[in-house]
Formats: sequence, C-alpha cells, structure tokens
Amino acid sequence: MRMVDIIEKKRDGKKLSGNEIEFFVKGVVDGSIPDYQTSALLMAICLNGMDDEETLHLTQAMAASGDQMDLSPIPGIKVDKHSTGGVGDKTTLILGPIVAACGVPVAKMSGRGLGHTGGTIDKLESIPGFRTALTRDEFIDSVKKIGIAVAGQTKNLVPADKKLYALRDVTGTVRSIPLIAASIMSKKLASGADAIVLDVKAGSGAFMKTIDEARKLARAMVDIGKGAGRRTVAIITDMDKPLGKAIGNALEVREAIEVLNGKGPVDITEVCISLAGKMLELAGKGSFEACKSLALKAIENKSALAKFKEMIENQNGVPDVVHDVSLLPRAVHTREYPSPDTGYLASLTSDSLGTASMLLGAGRASKESMIDHAAGIVLLKKPGDKVQKNEPLMVLHANDASLFDAAVQQIDRAIAISRDKPKVSPLILDIIE
Repeated sequence: MRMVDIIEKKRDGKKLSGNEIEFFVKGVVDGSIPDYQTSALLMAICLNGMDDEETLHLTQAMAASGDQMDLSPIPGIKVDKHSTGGVGDKTTLILGPIVAACGVPVAKMSGRGLGHTGGTIDKLESIPGFRTALTRDEFIDSVKKIGIAVAGQTKNLVPADKKLYALRDVTGTVRSIPLIAASIMSKKLASGADAIVLDVKAGSGAFMKTIDEARKLARAMVDIGKGAGRRTVAIITDMDKPLGKAIGNALEVREAIEVLNGKGPVDITEVCISLAGKMLELAGKGSFEACKSLALKAIENKSALAKFKEMIENQNGVPDVVHDVSLLPRAVHTREYPSPDTGYLASLTSDSLGTASMLLGAGRASKESMIDHAAGIVLLKKPGDKVQKNEPLMVLHANDASLFDAAVQQIDRAIAISRDKPKVSPLILDIIE
C-alpha cells in the first residue's frame, strides 16, 4: 500500500477503505508517513469530505493509536461528557459532582485550554493543592471509592490526534466536520465510557458559529458513537454570549461553587441541569425530565456540593474552598468597565470577551504560555439587562495592571447598547439523539 495512492483516491473524491485509513493513522504515529503527505491527505479530506463509514474508521483507528482506558473495574454505567468549548464554560466542575451525587460514576479525563481561558484541568489546578496527574490505578480507585475523579489525559492517549491536529492547525484544515468529529470522539472512545453526552456550542464564542454547523458536527459525532456501540447524545447550546458571569480559572471555580450552593446564575444552572439530566438518563436513572429533577435535587440538598468537596480532598486539594472561596487565588488589581450609554445591553460578544480574558492572563496565546489562575472577567450585566451610562458592566481582574488597556480594547468590540430590549436566544438550541 502506498500513501500517494491513498492521497490521489481521496483527491478524486473516492471513498477510502478501512485498511487504507488504518495504514494512514499507523504511519502518522510511527513516523513512516512524512508530514507533507499527511498534510496532502488532510487537505483532500477537508475539500472532499468523508462519509459516515470513513469517519467511523478514522475515529476508531485514532482511538486505537495509543492508551485506551479500561473502566470495567468500576461498577455501573460510566457516562462521559464533552464540551466543544466556549467562554465561561465551567460545566464539568458542576456536572461531575451532580451526577456522582446521584449515584452514577464519573470517570472524567480532561485537557488544558489553548486560547480564551484554561481548560477544566487548569481551572481545577487553581484550587490550592489539587492534583490532576493521577496514575491509571489512582484514577480507577478514586472513582470506585467516592464515585468521581477528574484527571488530566495520559500523554499517550490518542497520539494520532496530537500529531494530526498540529498539522491541521498550520495547514488550514481545522474546519472539517469529519476531522473535528474524529478528533473529539477518538478521545471519548479511548477514555472508555459506556455512554457519551456532548455539549456542542454554537455562536460567536464557539468553534461552530452557526446552529447549522453545530447540528452537522453533533450528528456526525452521535453517528460515530452509535457505530462504536456507545449510546451518544448531543445537546446544542448557545455560545453567542458567555455562559454564567465568570470568565477565568479561579473565578469560574468560585462560580461553580455558587451554582452547587444553589445561588449561581440562571443560565449556567439551566445548561448544567439539562446536561446532567441526559447523563443520568443514559445511565438508566429514568426519563429526561425525571433525571433533571434528580439533578436539581442534588443541588438543593447540597449533596452535589458535598461530592465536590470530597473530590477536592481526595485529589489533595484544600476542601474548605467550597465554604471559603477567599482561599482561591485573587488578583491584585481590578478595574470596572463602564457602560458607554443608557439603554439595554443588546450583545456581549463571546469571542471578544474571551480574547480580553486571555490578554489579562487567564488563557494561553501559545502552548508555552503560563496561565494566571486569578485573572479574568466577572460580568455584572448580561444581554437583555437595562443599563445606565457609566454603570459598571463588568469587573476585570489581573495581577499586572498594564494588561488592562489591551483587554479593554477587545471589550469595546464586544459591547452593543440598544434603545429597545433585545430578544435573547434560548440556551438549549437542539438535542440530537
């Protein structure tokens, strides 16, 4: 089998066989296929696409390219959750404890962030002492012991994806539904869960800018899950505006604790209840509506908060943060951002706010960038709220005051004030099953 033949076949819009795809993935991982040939095939896929069968073959070959977690020692149905990312997205911090408190084991492997703010692992590491690097045995034992563990991905989990994504990033081939779906789902399959709930974001702060794009990606991933024998559901959620009010690692942990105390923003609470409801439904806890009620009850009776505290303590963190958020990192400097006019806050563009947060130190401009866990933004107003000129719309947090001006320039682009009250889009846009 020759790589050039595979490239030409896809260049001409023909379907690749499972053997050809496996040959390609194996060659990417062992280095026998040079980057220029890999890049050529990626571009051919980007231009001509892949059908469902090809995409499933690619995903399964990528999942098998490295370590695969065996979660069978953990009793019960294991349900994983993945979010395609967004601004203020701290859902895992809230969902995990809720679902575990309802008796469903949560064995979650998460990553770090690149761009807007940190990933779930970066957020958790803002909790003093919290350990995200667990061995396989520690990871399994933690879930068996307390029902939940959230840890960083092993270095050899889906190595094919690491190599392919690095090339996609520099060859203009990131925006391909089959490649995006295979990248996400290969990690989910390798992580070993029995069922998967996907939170697919749509809007300015998401990778998929329109609901139609989000539906296509959601459908592709749900079909992959079905083909691989995993029950998979996708919930498409709005990301035209930030989720919740906090953007930034320690700030988002603080807000997650507020939600688990029953005092968090309505939007992040609603999204988390829906996602938790689907996770519990897939685990056999009842209908979607009944499972949403279970999730809400876990917040109301504080069992989810107690589970979060137990997880923090079990992973060497300081558990008292759930009662005293002042133990989390705090920025030395803050600055209020005033409303430019009187009226209604019409829009609060997520991507510009995400960039502003990164400029304050909350995210990474490159893989080598260091995150400032205390940095970020706390919103005081959300779209649809009435505002007065010079009234504070948000508070910026940074340990270096010289960073404020560049962040403010980004925020200027994110804000629109209108005379009439705007129509606010729903949070849950669609469910793909």
